[in-house]
Amino acid sequence: MSDRQRSIHVEGVELHLSAPLEDQQEWIGQEEVLRSLLACWLVLDARDLPLAPRLVGPPGIGKTSLAMAAARRRNQPLYIYQCTSDTRPEDLLVTPVLAESGRISYHASALVAAMLTGGVCVLDEGNRMNEKSWASLAPLLDHRRYIESVIAGIKVKAHADFRCAVTMNDDESTYEVPDYILSRLQPTLEIGFPGRADELAILRYHLPFAEDDILALTVDFLQQAHSLSLDFSPRDGIHLVRYALKRIAQEEDHPLALDAAWHEALIRVLGEEALDLERLAGERRDALGDEPETYNLEDLFFEGDDPLNPGKDDDSLL
Repeated sequence: MSDRQRSIHVEGVELHLSAPLEDQQEWIGQEEVLRSLLACWLVLDARDLPLAPRLVGPPGIGKTSLAMAAARRRNQPLYIYQCTSDTRPEDLLVTPVLAESGRISYHASALVAAMLTGGVCVLDEGNRMNEKSWASLAPLLDHRRYIESVIAGIKVKAHADFRCAVTMNDDESTYEVPDYILSRLQPTLEIGFPGRADELAILRYHLPFAEDDILALTVDFLQQAHSLSLDFSPRDGIHLVRYALKRIAQEEDHPLALDAAWHEALIRVLGEEALDLERLAGERRDALGDEPETYNLEDLFFEGDDPLNPGKDDDSLL
């Protein structure tokens, strides 16, 4: 199908197709999970079928970017459908639209457009979607590989090249995904927080205009948070740096110091509780019964034996 062909006929019904996503994102680090996703989408025999894996991890970890990178590796168009708690089957499949002529036209969702064009579809935040909508996808996610649109009165079969994945945050979901759907969304690929070098590379990729000092400061904070199992993500770090840089640029007459701008950004982006990692670590220790290493915000600016460190024992200053 050419880029300009934006509609297709299925069982005599014209479906208007949404365009694939043009945005490109790199996947940095954790190459093994990318290889695992690509393995899920391989087909080894005429009787074999691709898998529809779950990509599970904290918010802001890059689950969607991972799927985007995998689609690019396969040289396939990418479609993303954002799942929500009020997603209806007709939203997920085919939506009727009243045209100016008074006639009903049918618009295929990103998922159905990917099915028809042989693209990749990412169902983003799938654990936000209700069971009724998931039920409409049951035949697509097993050997049948089709959906049925009650609204349009048609059955849509998936192209042989169609691939899909579902992202899920590992926090409390609005709805429990039913077991008969989870059994189809296999395997589960867990994505963890990146190491320091990878996280620094991620921030540099998204913030090429930022100086090394503020990137290093932010990565140090994120790494400390990761070590305490606090869900501050690379996305949070990107927002933090962007806001701090904007505040520095804004105050031309009275420029803010880097540490002051960074402190303000930390509060604005992550909340005042992020100023005290030691307290957050204590909350985690109380909840889980372990004793992780704790940090104060001063640890980001002072060495442990620095006499200016507010957390240094008074005796050591004598």
